[in-house]
Amino acid sequence: MIDKKLKILISNDDSIYSRGIKCLVEIAKQFGEVTVVAPNRPQSAKGHSITLTEPLRLKKKDLFGPEVVAYACSGTPVDCVKIAMDKILDEQPDLCLSGINHGSNTSINVVYSGTMGAAMEAAIDGVPSIGFSDVNYDEEGDLSVCKKYVPIIIEQFLKFDKAKSRLINVNFPSIDVGKIKGIKICRQSIAMWKEDFQEKEDPYGGKYYWLLGQFKSDDIGEGTDVHAIKNGFISVVPVKFDLTSHEDIDYLNKEWNINEKVG
Repeated sequence: MIDKKLKILISNDDSIYSRGIKCLVEIAKQFGEVTVVAPNRPQSAKGHSITLTEPLRLKKKDLFGPEVVAYACSGTPVDCVKIAMDKILDEQPDLCLSGINHGSNTSINVVYSGTMGAAMEAAIDGVPSIGFSDVNYDEEGDLSVCKKYVPIIIEQFLKFDKAKSRLINVNFPSIDVGKIKGIKICRQSIAMWKEDFQEKEDPYGGKYYWLLGQFKSDDIGEGTDVHAIKNGFISVVPVKFDLTSHEDIDYLNKEWNINEKVG
């Protein structure tokens, strides 16, 4: 266990009332002083969105015991982290934890995930952060694997040189805890969602659409997070928020002949 008593911020995208966040709070209390700021309703697939066109509202909640300060926020997961850092916490936390999400955030899902959006926002602000997800979409599902391995992952993460690995994405397979084969450091699988908007009609004759779709990926080989999950391992992916394609800079400078086109 880490010697220093940490200040820990917790958020999620399934709402402050979810079983996943309750599980994460109980684990985090082993490591330090916990503050929770989480959405007042489910905010899945909000990614890194923020609220600009309406006010945010906070309501204090007594959901996790007297030692945990908790607020429900009317905004997105990223809103929760932003307002926590500016208005609720008196100093920057040592660690931000997001989750435990009910559903997979492997592969391209990291882009859409409100869970990872919250963790990434804290990381952008310099706070070491972890997003946790259980690939079981059942909100009443068994969290035994998470209860056993989340503390182990937090301890290992806090021993890192945090400047080199400030943000990680952790996914737990939906299997019995005794069947877990271990933890694998992975890369994000390349994949996409193939959308299927179902067209329907309301009682007044107006059309509306429900977004459905299928997850498509051929990149499921060894070394990917999807492969790890399918083979009984917990996947850990180090995540960056610098979206620059650094390897293409020299190529574009040479091929575009930019200087010849100016003037």
